[in-house]
Amino acid sequence: MPQLTVARVSNANHPGGKVTRPVRLGDGAGLYLQIAVNDTKSWLLRFTRNGIAREMGLGAADPDGRAGVSLSEARQLAADAQRQLQDGLDPISERDKDRLEKRLAEQRGKEHTFRLAAEGYIATHSPAWKNAKHAEQWQSTLEAHVYPALGGMDVSEIGVGDVLAVLKPIWQKIPETASRVRQRIEKALDHAAAPSRRWRSTENPARWRGVLEHELAPISKIKKVSHRPSLPSQQTKAFMEALGSHDGMSAMALRFIILTGCRSGEGRGAVWGEIDLDTAVWTIPAKRMKGGVLHRIPLSKPAQTVLRQVQSLSSGKQNALVFPSAISGKALSDMALSQLMRGMSFDGLKDGALPRWRDGENRAAVPHGFRATFKSWTREANYPDHLSEIAIAHKDKDKVRAAYAREDLLEQRRPMMEAWAKVCTAPTGSVTNIKDAKRR
Repeated sequence: MPQLTVARVSNANHPGGKVTRPVRLGDGAGLYLQIAVNDTKSWLLRFTRNGIAREMGLGAADPDGRAGVSLSEARQLAADAQRQLQDGLDPISERDKDRLEKRLAEQRGKEHTFRLAAEGYIATHSPAWKNAKHAEQWQSTLEAHVYPALGGMDVSEIGVGDVLAVLKPIWQKIPETASRVRQRIEKALDHAAAPSRRWRSTENPARWRGVLEHELAPISKIKKVSHRPSLPSQQTKAFMEALGSHDGMSAMALRFIILTGCRSGEGRGAVWGEIDLDTAVWTIPAKRMKGGVLHRIPLSKPAQTVLRQVQSLSSGKQNALVFPSAISGKALSDMALSQLMRGMSFDGLKDGALPRWRDGENRAAVPHGFRATFKSWTREANYPDHLSEIAIAHKDKDKVRAAYAREDLLEQRRPMMEAWAKVCTAPTGSVTNIKDAKRR
């Protein structure tokens, strides 16, 4: 049942004080009123698609609908989005398509603006992008850094000076983002110059080689590498002991991910057809690997124990998820594992105390950081570097060596993974009541 009223929407305020993040008031069916610190209100729809939690803005909130979206309008928008989900559609993609069509209609007959070129590029290429978030990232970086300066300019008038005006303020501050912004400007302008459009004919002013390389320092010389926070290997056993006190599928998945050294998405997306408990091998197909190459992982005895504990909850089908969400039955979200670790950081601590499980820079560790923990441990234990690199599915940067190193050395890696499991040895927790356990 709906929980909000027009009066409550009108009178709701941010609590202020120590609360520095936006607060949300639920209306039901995934619809929330979000209130920022400055009391700005907006509508937000939360939903899950393909096992991934998503959030979709529905516009500024206004009780009477004059300066924004009213409560009744927000409910209608939320209901429309839920129907799209039931039809197998992505509400965010459908919204963006509608917006693009409106903009294209508005731009027809006008000058060929950069915004029109960029959105045309996105509409053309986004269906081929693997990650749905890629289009959102394109849109957000262009909105934040490019459109304010170049969005309304005719592409034929954009020169090197215009591109530099966008890039110079961010080139040193956020180099990784700045590099992506440059590439996206370049691709949008190439799209504008394609034979079917010919909106511009001069050299692309955002091209690096021969153009911007003379104006900006190489990103490789200035970028600061920020690694994911990871635990020192000496703390792994203590962490696993703490993890063993947690029930639920998220805890089991995190334990398995740590024991195998895989990426979070590879572990969360594992299906039983990839697991061979007789040979103790997990084979991840190329389509699920970041590098696009099939990867085999020798399963240590503790990793096999985790699998046998969750096996009783499986349907037995080859395509059934090993670690399905106890709520949706779909793949766990990355946020589920991150929330579990955040909760563990404060378990039993007094208010104001520094969270536990931190790296050397005093940053809270994250699930992906255990790959670095594993890598550091292999060095401390004097395992050959090429074995640990294969174990975490890193590509060999030496292309010649990589071309000849085609064996995955599965059996040579098995003792290393067993030794790592001993480092992680801890109680394995319980999944007997996992469907009733609180999702973490």
